[in-house]
Amino acid sequence: MSRIGKQPVTIPDGVTVTLEEASIEVKGPKGTLSAALPPSVEARIEDGQVVFKPLAKDKPTRSLYGLVRALTNNMVMGVTNGFAKDLEILGVGYRADVKGRVLNLTLGFSHPVEVPVPEGLDVKMDGNTKIRIEGIDKHQVGQFASEIRKIRPPEPYKGKGVRYADEHVRRKVGKTGAK
Repeated sequence: MSRIGKQPVTIPDGVTVTLEEASIEVKGPKGTLSAALPPSVEARIEDGQVVFKPLAKDKPTRSLYGLVRALTNNMVMGVTNGFAKDLEILGVGYRADVKGRVLNLTLGFSHPVEVPVPEGLDVKMDGNTKIRIEGIDKHQVGQFASEIRKIRPPEPYKGKGVRYADEHVRRKVGKTGAK
């Protein structure tokens, strides 16, 4: 049995969870999220909690059982608190700014890179080197942060590039002069 799947998801005040045959929908103060339920996992609402139960004992079902519980918990947390990722830009002349729904990045290329901000996400700037991505869908926030980082990942010699705020970049020693 999944240790995560056994734990019920508590439904806080102001959040409604609707179960249908093959989907689960969570509504809260920040918005609405929905996800598909696999046919091998049963979900029920009992005493203000969502409880999950596998309908088979095979390994794929046990794996889905914990996954569905974790995704539902992320949806409940997202519609109540939301999720955020912080990125930092390091490098001389590297900067970013937001104009409308477009994130403009100047990262040492011969041209600025324009990245459209997906629906459901907010991008805020703190100065011109710190980016904060906020939204209610944990997967969407992480995916967009990953796509921005992938444009210019931090390099190991000087550490220039886009990195997560809590990321540690291992630095390499450069070449030494020949004698």
